[in-house]
Amino acid sequence: MAIDHERQFKPINIALLTVSDTRTAENDTSGDILEGRIRKAGHRLVARAIEKDDATRLTVRFNNWIDDREVDAIVVTGGTGLTGRDVTPEAIDRVKDKDIPGFGELFRWISYKTIGTSTVQSRACAAVARGTYIFALPGSNGAVQDGWDGILAEQLDSRNRPCNFVELMPRLREV
Repeated sequence: MAIDHERQFKPINIALLTVSDTRTAENDTSGDILEGRIRKAGHRLVARAIEKDDATRLTVRFNNWIDDREVDAIVVTGGTGLTGRDVTPEAIDRVKDKDIPGFGELFRWISYKTIGTSTVQSRACAAVARGTYIFALPGSNGAVQDGWDGILAEQLDSRNRPCNFVELMPRLREV
């Protein structure tokens, strides 16, 4: 697996959502890290928001972005833990068509190298919803770095071989 520099890079449009009851635009460090990495990779950040840990509000936000043809992928930070307020996976379940189970599995494998067995507390996940990717990462700075650097940077790069998420985008709405 490697970046094939003979292939053309195709930037995609990404919406970034932080899920938190306490974060604001001024202290959303994990969102800032992801925004920086999205832009540095050459993608377009087309929306950024913060929502409370509320499954109904998250579902509305997801549906709005999924229905927006300018949004190719949604990257979420936060709400993937085990507490009662952590409802990001449940909100994704309300909108998804297909799970991408390998995303969460690979995230926990990568995270294990950093935080050991504590990674079992993560419900990082990904899905496809009406042709839009949704990737949900934990809310810590380390987790978003692991998720972006270890998975999304390559899979959202159209030059990644042998395959990547970008090359599948034209076919996600097939029936």
